[in-house]
Amino acid sequence: MRDELKDLERRKAEALAGGGEERLRAQRARGKLSARERLDLLLDPGSFLELDMLVTHRASDFGLADQRIPGDGVVTGLGEVSGRPVYVFSQDFSVFGGSLSEAHAEKICKVMDLALRNGAPVIGLNDSGGARIQEGVVSLGGYAEIFLRNTLLSGVVPQLSAILGPCAGGAVYSPAITDFVFMVRGTSHMFVTGPSVVKTVTHEDVTLDELGGADTHAARSGVAHVVADGEPELLRSVRDLLSFLPLNNREDPPAGSGRDPSGRRDDALRDIVPASPNRPYDMKRVIAAVADDGELFEIHARFAPNLLVGFARLAGRPVGVVANQPAVLAGVLDIDASIKGARFIRFCDAFNIPLVTFVDVPGFLPGTAQEFGGIIRHGAKLLYAYCEATVPKLTVITRKAYGGAYDVMSSKHVRGDLNFAWPTAEIAVMGPDAAVEIVHKRELAELSGAERAGLARQRAEEYRQRFANPYVAAERGYVDAVIDPRDTRPELIRGLRALANKRDANPPRKHGNIPL
Repeated sequence: MRDELKDLERRKAEALAGGGEERLRAQRARGKLSARERLDLLLDPGSFLELDMLVTHRASDFGLADQRIPGDGVVTGLGEVSGRPVYVFSQDFSVFGGSLSEAHAEKICKVMDLALRNGAPVIGLNDSGGARIQEGVVSLGGYAEIFLRNTLLSGVVPQLSAILGPCAGGAVYSPAITDFVFMVRGTSHMFVTGPSVVKTVTHEDVTLDELGGADTHAARSGVAHVVADGEPELLRSVRDLLSFLPLNNREDPPAGSGRDPSGRRDDALRDIVPASPNRPYDMKRVIAAVADDGELFEIHARFAPNLLVGFARLAGRPVGVVANQPAVLAGVLDIDASIKGARFIRFCDAFNIPLVTFVDVPGFLPGTAQEFGGIIRHGAKLLYAYCEATVPKLTVITRKAYGGAYDVMSSKHVRGDLNFAWPTAEIAVMGPDAAVEIVHKRELAELSGAERAGLARQRAEEYRQRFANPYVAAERGYVDAVIDPRDTRPELIRGLRALANKRDANPPRKHGNIPL
């Protein structure tokens, strides 16, 4: 037995060495951790159970028969984050550049299958040069097997992707299907075709970072949900996000301590909304005053910042927050904001996370760029997501709720459960100034100059008193209660508790046809 144990230890040592000390030093010189160091930071100490440590590739062409490294460029297994199970894979760039072979893909597919059967999240740490060219179509088939599992797991268990190096070509589509993508500035890159191909085909000069860096995908494409300055910070963010999420779609999200008093009122909320309806304010201040300990785990912080989305807690219970941001483009809805909000809402609905919506929206952004870009189709995605969602939906209208955007933002008409409004709310087809120009067009056309402006102001004030307030909607039951802003937190918590056992369902069907 001693000889057999020595042989086992030797084989394990080979696997632990990865591509060798020289390649690991090169990895660290680029500011990157090794595949195993990343898992040490991600998982609870001592919780990792490695699977398939001794797997090797089965290829023999191009000299691969003489290059067999146990593990084959990916470390896979299961572990715990804050005492809760997760399934993980961590690609090892020091072994064949982390390239994906048939055996490499099979290891990843195995942990994904285990995650599905056991109802636990999948976390992928991606650092790969792409398909292993020497294996040809077998490698491509491996990617397709992973894509299939990403799709089958979608909405069943949370899937998180951390991009910790290159992720190019077809490899990008696995993270793209997952729920959240994390990237590191300076070392993470995602693109379908690299700078050299772009130069050849379109004659554009673009750097790696400009084409597929973390900041590009965080602010422009929306591919990256969370960006960090270093790998340790990124892996802490992954752990933090998991604290809001259930293990699977049959469980409720984990409850926190709830030490922040449920009945806490915040006097600052009385003065957050400016007296002038055209002045901006920061909706993050409203969320901070309402959420437990003032904390919001923001998603897509730099993409479509006119709409805020993220996770918070109310009395310890995780909620998904969607909020118009009056400090950016007046909180208007545009193409990017609609896509951002729709995907977040659908994630929360899939995983039993209640939705809290803060509304201050003047409408959809006008202009040819938006119309030609498909604002009708993309705006419909946000509407569809709210209509489809069956989780508890609570809404607070702080100021403007105009036109179709009022309907879209979790109104009572799209199955909003509890809809609150502050006394400053203006719920109307459009703003007073625009309404006056239409309703009183002929009357105003007969005047000019100061006389016309004075009449327009008078009519606008009459419109505001008659329509641009929360009370007409409250009289109809479209608003359940007009509340003192200071009571927003206690009212939301009371509402969440009342809706804890909500039961709602959509008509039986294979799936809906969201306007993609």
